Amino acid sequence: MASVLRPAISAMPGYTPGEQPQESGWIKLNTNENPYPPSPTVVDAIRQEASGPLNIYPDPGATEFRKAAAALYGVDPDWVLPANGSDENLTIITRAFCDADDRQGYPYPSYVLYETLAQIQGCPIERLLLDENWQWTPEDATRLRESCKVFFVPNPNSPSGTVWSPEQLLELLPNHGILVLDEAYGDFVEQPHRGELLHDPRFDGRLVITRTFSKSYSLAGIRFGFCLAHPDLVQGMNRVKDSYNCDAVAIAAATAAINDQPWMLNNTRKILATRSRLAEQLTTLGFHVCPGQANFIWVTHPSGEHRGIYEQLKQRRILIRLMTFPHSGGDRRGLEGLRITIGTDQQVQVLVDALKQILD
Repeated sequence: MASVLRPAISAMPGYTPGEQPQESGWIKLNTNENPYPPSPTVVDAIRQEASGPLNIYPDPGATEFRKAAAALYGVDPDWVLPANGSDENLTIITRAFCDADDRQGYPYPSYVLYETLAQIQGCPIERLLLDENWQWTPEDATRLRESCKVFFVPNPNSPSGTVWSPEQLLELLPNHGILVLDEAYGDFVEQPHRGELLHDPRFDGRLVITRTFSKSYSLAGIRFGFCLAHPDLVQGMNRVKDSYNCDAVAIAAATAAINDQPWMLNNTRKILATRSRLAEQLTTLGFHVCPGQANFIWVTHPSGEHRGIYEQLKQRRILIRLMTFPHSGGDRRGLEGLRITIGTDQQVQVLVDALKQILD
């Protein structure tokens, strides 16, 4: 049966998400979920929507959500495109802007789903190789800016948590294409912004910003995201999205969540405080902690026994993410390490106590 698949699909490995155990009793620090619940207004909105007429289609344009997001980001609603998670925004972008053989680029190591989406579309993928400080060279940036139609940049980056400045991001704006700024973790940075770059004339209106509700808004189980871009770009992307890509319950939940900024910001502050304490504790245990600005941290251990640490934690029903970015062809960047989601103080203390036993 595999012979009837497109050759590109048969050849690609596909994206592998983090483990999601279905039984209770685990401490999950592997998929960057928020350890705190969403706003009570979100729960109320879900209940109200679920008791309504679910036999009819939802608003295809998620009008009320677009109004709320537009007000927060200082744009008109026609700058906003809701989606079934920000991953769908990335899919829509790939479908809307790239023909087969149009090149796409992304920093490496980072979110490898970009590579999967390019392969599905039949697009060559270009890796912008990062050095040990998670930076690129101007020469590499120039080369990829000239060759790529779409360039994806997660900012903050995963798995490092690195934040790049507007001036650095400008180096990656394709000469004849768009720059996609993936801000899945944007609410966890020291100085979060609200789409100011969309109005920066240096980006020539060719910037798309994507956001998700899975992280800072505690709604990973709902699947809702959105992107911000010039209305001409949004209009084009609208042509390739599914007719009713966001369900009624998700729209109601996301609208309530974005309207309760104090709740989200309070949860974010707690996560950042725990992140700081965990970084100090892991440094004391001998880990190298990469300075980052997200709801996770990237660590390596001088022993190189990352798989062993991961496996022993898993035996204790503690999940973190073992990540390996291998050399590929002429790539000079290959590494292995552990990405640890910031949980509650109690969850993090259980992790630290377990690591003390493992490393003793």
